[in-house]
Amino acid sequence: MSTTPYNATGRRKEAVAHAWLTPVEEGKSGKIIINRRSMEEYLPTDALQNVILQPFYTTNTIKKFDVLIVSKGGGIHGQTGAMSLAIARALVMQNEEYRAALREQGLLTRDSRMKERKKAGRPGARKRFQFSKR
Repeated sequence: MSTTPYNATGRRKEAVAHAWLTPVEEGKSGKIIINRRSMEEYLPTDALQNVILQPFYTTNTIKKFDVLIVSKGGGIHGQTGAMSLAIARALVMQNEEYRAALREQGLLTRDSRMKERKKAGRPGARKRFQFSKR
């Protein structure tokens, strides 16, 4: 295994995440650092942590990579989705055979849903001011 980091970018809503995966030797733990903090510190709930780890569980590569993630914009859920996509893309760069398994789980598909813009003359994107007949 080479020690060259594999990097990829993921996006979700307004969030952008860049991930670098570096293979580690057998017996060493693969740590995940997000914005200079540990994953447990940055993502407080198990549900959010599992979203990040899903690409590793799917490809059976848990603890085989040191992961460095830089995430910007959006909220915590958008950033988590962006990180998952970035990790999945980096895993495919490392080994093309992972593509089918990741694709089957929907981990390589970018979720393109974005917030709808506010329209002129209205209080929000779709909401209207109260109608008065008289």
